[in-house]
Amino acid sequence: MTAGTVRLQVGTRLLYDGEAVEVIETVATAAGNEVVLKDRLGRLLRVAVRELLFSDRAQIVPDGQGPSSSDDKELSGAVLALFAGKVHTKTMAKLLERAEHVREVCTGYKSGSAELAAAGEPRPQYAPDLPWMARYEAKAAELGLSVRTICRWVAAAGEDGEAGLAPSIRIDTVLSRCDPRWVEVAVEVMVEYTDEATPMGKTVLSQTQARVIARYGEGVVEIPGRSKAYKALEELEKRHPTFRRSTKRNRDIADRPKGAYGKLRPTRPGEYVLMDTTRLDVFALDPMTLKWVNCELTVAMDWYTRCIVGLRLTPVSTKAVDAAMVLYQCYRPPRVLPNWPPQAVWPEHGIPRQVLLDRNAIDGPIAKAAGPAVVPETIVVDHGKIYVSAHLTSVCARMGISIQPARLRTGRDKGPIERFFKTLRQDLLHALPGYKGPDLASRGVNPESQAFFYLDELADKIRQWIAADYHRRPHDGLLEPSLPKFRMSPMQMFEHGMARAGFIEVPRDPYLGLEFLQTEWRTMQHYGVEALGCIYTGEGLYKPGHTSHYRNRKWPIQVNPDDITHAYFRDLDRKWHVLTWEHAAGLDMPLSLDALRFGRKLAASRCEFPNDRLAVGLLLERWNLGLGMTRQERRMALRMALDQPDLPIETEDSRRSKVPEPPQSELEGDDDALDFDTPGDAVEFDEDDFYSDALEDL
Repeated sequence: MTAGTVRLQVGTRLLYDGEAVEVIETVATAAGNEVVLKDRLGRLLRVAVRELLFSDRAQIVPDGQGPSSSDDKELSGAVLALFAGKVHTKTMAKLLERAEHVREVCTGYKSGSAELAAAGEPRPQYAPDLPWMARYEAKAAELGLSVRTICRWVAAAGEDGEAGLAPSIRIDTVLSRCDPRWVEVAVEVMVEYTDEATPMGKTVLSQTQARVIARYGEGVVEIPGRSKAYKALEELEKRHPTFRRSTKRNRDIADRPKGAYGKLRPTRPGEYVLMDTTRLDVFALDPMTLKWVNCELTVAMDWYTRCIVGLRLTPVSTKAVDAAMVLYQCYRPPRVLPNWPPQAVWPEHGIPRQVLLDRNAIDGPIAKAAGPAVVPETIVVDHGKIYVSAHLTSVCARMGISIQPARLRTGRDKGPIERFFKTLRQDLLHALPGYKGPDLASRGVNPESQAFFYLDELADKIRQWIAADYHRRPHDGLLEPSLPKFRMSPMQMFEHGMARAGFIEVPRDPYLGLEFLQTEWRTMQHYGVEALGCIYTGEGLYKPGHTSHYRNRKWPIQVNPDDITHAYFRDLDRKWHVLTWEHAAGLDMPLSLDALRFGRKLAASRCEFPNDRLAVGLLLERWNLGLGMTRQERRMALRMALDQPDLPIETEDSRRSKVPEPPQSELEGDDDALDFDTPGDAVEFDEDDFYSDALEDL
C-alpha cells in the first residue's frame, strides 16, 4: 500500500512562492512548530509549519508515489455512497461479496481476520502458507473467472479497498461519443437563435454541418448520424434551451448570469425593501367611465419581514407619478379605514438600506397608520423613463436616495415579491368576480362581464387581505437558522427582528415625504386656495395681497391625488402647514381625485345646481349600493348606473329640457320600483358598447 504522508524533516524539499527550497532546520516554539528554509541562492526563511501545510504559497514535493488530490480516480466515499442507495442494492451486495473473495484470497478468511473466522475457515485451498498464485488459481476456478481477473481484484482492493472493486460510476453520454468540435459548433448555432423564432432540429443540424465543413474542411470532423445527432441536440437543449420552451423563456434563461446567483441577506426590519408592479389577473370597473379595465398593482415589501409597506392600484398602466406616490407611502402611510380589522395596524419598520425594482416596477410617522413608515436609501431601477423623471430624481437626490440601474429581466433579484404576487392570485384574486386567470389558456368565456368592483374597492380588499391574512400567516421563507422547522409570520418576524437588532432607523423629519407629492401652483384668495378643483383652507396661508416671491407669482401647493381631503403648503419661513378641504368634515375616509370627479358628474346629471357636498353624498350612496350584494344584485345596480352612460356635465340649455327626476323610491334602491323590462326605460347604447349585452339580467 502507498503512503499518503510525507516526512517533514531536514532535507525535505518544497516549493515556496514558486521557488524550490529545502528544510535545513526544525524549531519547536511556544507558538507552534517552525522550519528554516533555504533557497538555491542561500537565503534563509523561517516559516510556521501550519503555513506550509495550509497556505497556497507552499507545496510539498513528495519523494515517492502516493495518493494525490489531483489523481484521476473517483473519491472512495462518492463511489460507495452511489451504490449504497436502494436502487443499487444488488450492485452493493455483489460488491461486498467480491470483497469477501479478495479477503479470503489474501488472508484465508472472508472477514479478513482470524479472530472473526467462520466455520471451516481457512479452507485448504486458501491457507495462508500456500503460494499466492495457487490461491489465485483456486479462486478463479471457484468463480469461473480468469486468474488475471483475480489478480486485478486483489491489486485494486489493495489500493482503494472495497471502492476499488466497484464498477465505474461514469457512463458514456452521446456528447462524449461526438467530436468536441462538432458539439462546439452546434452550441454556437443554437445560441444564435436566442432572439429568433424557435427553429427546427433539422435546420440546426444542417447549419452545423455546413459550418463545420467550412471551418475545418471536408472529412476532417466526423459528422454524427441522424439518430445520434438528434440525441445530441436533446443533450445540448439542457445547456442552451432552444426547442422545447417558449422563446421568451429561452431568452430569460440565456440572460442568466454565468456565475452562481448572489443574494442580499437582510439582518433587521427596514434594511432592504423590494418594489415591483404586476398586472392583476382580475378586471375592475373604472369609476369614471363604468367600463372594465385592466389594473396594475404596485407594492413595496420589507425584505426581512415580508411586510407590505406600500401599495398602489392603477388602471391600464402605471406612470411616473405612481412611482413617486409609492415612495410617498413609505414616508407617510395611509390612514386605516373604519371598516378595517383592528390588526391592520403595525409599527414602523424604519429606514431600509436598499430598494430593488424591475423594469415594470413603479417605482413622518402618523398615528394609527395603515402601514409602516419606511424611507428608502437606495432604489435600483431599470432604464424606464418613469424612473428617471426630473421630479423623482431631484427629490431622491435631496433625500440622499441613490438610483442605480437594475439588470434586465432578473426577477430572481426580487424573489419574495414575485412569490407575493403568486400568493395574492391564488388566495384572493381567484375568488373575486372578474378573475381572468394567469394566461389565455386559463381564461373563461367572458370574465369581463363579471367585473363589478371599482378600483378603490378592489384596492381596499387587497389591503385588508394583506393586513388580516398575509401578514399573520406563517411563511416558509421566514425562519430562524437556529430553529429551522419553526415558520414565522411577517408580524412575528418583525418582533423577532426588533429583538435581534434593537433599533430601527426612522425619518428625521415627517414632512420630508411631502416632497414626493404632485405640485400645483396656485394663488392665495380670500376664501383659501383652489387646487385640483377643491378649495382648501387652513392656518399659515398668506393674505391675497401678499406677493409671491416665485417667478410665476404663484405659490406651490403639494397635493395627493389619492387623498384630496388635505393639501400641504410650505411658507417662506420653511414651515409646513396642513390645509383641509372645505367638505372634508363630512368624510371619515380618504377620497381620491378620480372619485370626486365622478361624483361631480353624477351630481350634475341628477341635480340642477350640484355642489361638492352633494357630489360626495351621491358618490357614497352609489358605492354602497353593491356592498354585500350578490352578483346578480350588483349587476342590477350597475345597470341602474348606466342610465347616465357618459354622465356629462350639462349646460344651462340642457338643464331646461331635463326630464323630471325619478321617484325617491328609485333613488333609494327600491327593487319593487325598478322595472327594467318596461319599454321606454331602456337605454340605447352603441354597438361597440360593452355593457349593452354584458350586464343583462341573469
